[in-house]
Amino acid sequence: MAALPVPALIPAPDIIAAVSTPPGRGGIGVVRVSGRDLRLLAEKVVGSMPKPRYATLSHFLDEDGQVIDQGIALYFPAPHSYTGEDVLEFQGHGGPIVMSLLLASCISAGARLAEPGEFTLRAFFNDKLDLAQAESVADLIDAGTREAARSALRSLNGEFSSLIHEIVSGLTDLRMIVEAWLDFPEEDIDVLAQPHIDERLGDIRGRLDEVFLSARRGSLLREGVSVVLVGKPNVGKSSLLNQLTGEEAAIVTEVPGTTRDTIERPIEIKGVPMHVVDTAGLRETEDLIESIGIERTRSAIEKAALALVVLDCREGLAQEDRLIIESLPANLQRVYVYNKIDLMDHALPAWNGPTSSGETEIYVSAKTGAGMEALRDAVLDLAGWNLESGGGVFMARQRHLVALSEATGHLTHADDLAGSGKPLELLAEELRLAQIALSSITGEFTADDLLGEIFSRFCIGK
Repeated sequence: MAALPVPALIPAPDIIAAVSTPPGRGGIGVVRVSGRDLRLLAEKVVGSMPKPRYATLSHFLDEDGQVIDQGIALYFPAPHSYTGEDVLEFQGHGGPIVMSLLLASCISAGARLAEPGEFTLRAFFNDKLDLAQAESVADLIDAGTREAARSALRSLNGEFSSLIHEIVSGLTDLRMIVEAWLDFPEEDIDVLAQPHIDERLGDIRGRLDEVFLSARRGSLLREGVSVVLVGKPNVGKSSLLNQLTGEEAAIVTEVPGTTRDTIERPIEIKGVPMHVVDTAGLRETEDLIESIGIERTRSAIEKAALALVVLDCREGLAQEDRLIIESLPANLQRVYVYNKIDLMDHALPAWNGPTSSGETEIYVSAKTGAGMEALRDAVLDLAGWNLESGGGVFMARQRHLVALSEATGHLTHADDLAGSGKPLELLAEELRLAQIALSSITGEFTADDLLGEIFSRFCIGK
């Protein structure tokens, strides 16, 4: 979807309207209207202006005064509304024809059709929400797991923004001290002593590191983790996929090369969404169809964030396995999953943990399910999800991570400059750039084209 044009980002005095409930049939449908002075529109659509914040049983009229439907009319006067403007909501029967007629009546009464995300955009411009909170509205709607919904709600309630504001406030205080010394070098500003600067910078960086860690975890809830199953034929990749998904997602036989194509399934591990891809076994083959599947396997590996390297525990790490491992991207995180422990004569540990080389080995049975819980925990751990502190995570987007990373870089440079004997102007500039990066998260410093891109991705009616 194309971004909203920059002129459309400027709040206008016109009235907007849209159906705010999903397309299709339902017991209730809602048409939302926002703008300045909605009295005339209300009189045309329901006969009079409803009493503020009271549900009023009304007949909904078309432009000729004919009854379209009967339902509830609600009026929220500015500034105590979602958008900060006067808002009307007409709640009628949720048939598509009824909603279409009711929306047409609002438009004929003076409204225009709202752009995607325009209600929330107006809420942003009217200081009802900051930018991080506005984005969390869409994240809450799109949440695919319970934990994702909870994290989006924490962001919507302002937890993320509050932490950013605290860090920006600390930066502002430190900048004030540095700028005062630059402007009045002849004054005796004792608080500019080196230990004081180091202490303040250290405190700000510590808080920023904590926020960055929570933001990365929140990003996992929003984006999910791409996990690919790789290994030679007949080591149990498809059986492992079936165990992870809890369904017969892949055909399982004793015949090597049964899986000829990639099979992708969404799963959820303790609230974190995962996209698991079963792949064709990697080997040399002259079978045309199987070779196409192997090419798709390599493509899936390039896109993955984590690989489960499936091995037959009875064979250990064979030469064929080593060749597959060597072909994987060097930066691809991996878990070595030794499968088929149910066929072993002696017991093996469920999780050896990191090996001496830092690799993670898990022993499982994709047939019986033994070791699967340890595998799930290992996947979460490598993905960056803290099993102990997941409850305090807030939703975050890629642009938030970029801004936090930029701020961290500037504060690292500032720390290097403090006490280095270099001009204080350089320190002041790094602090200023860090503050701008952080302020872009909540929208204090944000380009219009970025706003257009963000709000164009909202659904119409929100």
